[in-house]
Amino acid sequence: MVKTLLVVMASFCALTTAAAEPLEASPTSAFQSSRTQSAGKDISGMYTFLREGEFVQITVEEGRMSGYVSRFGDTDTDKGEFIDQFFDKATLQGDHLSFNTKTVHGIWYDFSGTISVVPGKKPGEDGYRVIKGTLTQHATDAKGAEKAMQRQVDFKSFPADLSQP
Repeated sequence: MVKTLLVVMASFCALTTAAAEPLEASPTSAFQSSRTQSAGKDISGMYTFLREGEFVQITVEEGRMSGYVSRFGDTDTDKGEFIDQFFDKATLQGDHLSFNTKTVHGIWYDFSGTISVVPGKKPGEDGYRVIKGTLTQHATDAKGAEKAMQRQVDFKSFPADLSQP
């Protein structure tokens, strides 16, 4: 567990520098969001992803949601390497959110779900917020054929002291 936290913290620190660089924007990849979210319901932070050590970073600023998935590579060329997949499109309307990541090494993700507060948890605690929904992993093989794998997921928020820069 300590090793995992160190890996996540080191990755987060390294990515914070990369996140300071401007992202390229185009009309088709513009971030969209509803401005219905109240300031007291800020969902910005880090959430678990599929495996231990992987995470989703969500940032909501001025009514817009952005972020990225940081995961371990699975292919022969990137196995065990951290891969960051920034959101290509993201929406947040009330408690419903969705995102599509950019493609990296032939893999991209679509997610649609809801975010909620776990009863009995306090703000800043591990798992205070949970994002539940459907995650679809798209993969393109060497011949260009696409495979999609869909699953139900729960992404739990990290403690506030780990998810705040």
